[in-house]
Amino acid sequence: MQEAIILVGGKGTRLRPLTNHTPKPLLGVAGSSFIRHQVAKLMTAGVEHLVFATSYLADLFEDEFRGFSEDLEISYAVEEVPLGTGGAIRNAGRLLRGPSDAPVLVLNGDILSGVDLRAVLERHEARRADVTLHLTRVADPRAFGLVPTDENGRVLSFLEKPKTAEECVTDQINAGCYVFRRSVLDAIPADREVSVEQETFPGLVARGGRVFGHTTADYWRDLGTPLAFVHGSADLVTGRAASPLVGPPAEALIHPTATVDPTARVTGGSTIGPGAVIGPHVVVDRSIVGERVTVAEGARIHESVVDHDASIGSESILREAVVGCHSHVGAENELPAQLRLSCGIRIPAQGVRVSGTAAACPTAH
Repeated sequence: MQEAIILVGGKGTRLRPLTNHTPKPLLGVAGSSFIRHQVAKLMTAGVEHLVFATSYLADLFEDEFRGFSEDLEISYAVEEVPLGTGGAIRNAGRLLRGPSDAPVLVLNGDILSGVDLRAVLERHEARRADVTLHLTRVADPRAFGLVPTDENGRVLSFLEKPKTAEECVTDQINAGCYVFRRSVLDAIPADREVSVEQETFPGLVARGGRVFGHTTADYWRDLGTPLAFVHGSADLVTGRAASPLVGPPAEALIHPTATVDPTARVTGGSTIGPGAVIGPHVVVDRSIVGERVTVAEGARIHESVVDHDASIGSESILREAVVGCHSHVGAENELPAQLRLSCGIRIPAQGVRVSGTAAACPTAH
């Protein structure tokens, strides 16, 4: 039996307010919760038993997969206190059933990747590795820890984020996908916080363990920020990234129950959720419009997320913005990049503008 663990315990603070009531992996991406895209990918790789390493709003994962009828058994390992990446893996490992030499796939719950999981498993077995890490190359590695390898792919060290160009000895970074030999996973200390990046992996390398990198140029994106989240969803819709749950490449993914005016333009891999209403002459480009959202005439939404049950007034403009659930943006507002509206916020007409307005000021009393 091929087994896997998905790390889904984080609070997703960089995605607030979207994650105020929903764990990051359960947010909608290209028509499904992101975790369902990952589960489908794992099933394609032959996984038969999956353990969710949960913590934040853990019950919602069981709700999401209650009645799941596919050929996959799902277990849940809940962290009562934060355990770090290594501690979470060890905690979830208690529910594994394979023998000590069995390979165990481990995925971070917020990474959209095109890596071939079967190929990673095969490479791990061929090298008789203790741990295999999927590594990806990035143009600017300064925001990441570096993982240099030798000519045979064996990991040499784990380096902190470089501060200067001279410290960038490689462009390879940890891509958040691992294969552990079961016995190595079981050797992680239990019931305390452990970082695989700072403790487990460096310790294995120092002891001469067989730690290898599997470096690819496949699609890879960390969905931890609103803009990355939007871009990842759009890439799935347009076919730049792949998922078994997404059909042929398209300009948009519009739910059958949504209403889109014939004069509206929905482009760039945007998704329109169930029951949403998109009015006349609206432009939605590379954005996520959630369930039961209404967008009034002439509004323009670019690279933004509008969460469920929100409304956008006529002629309003959103650019790289996040609108929380049940919020209302009145007519003729201009929401600038990086602006996030908390759930339930109401902005009056022309309440937020980047450019000036000709509207008269209220008379002072």
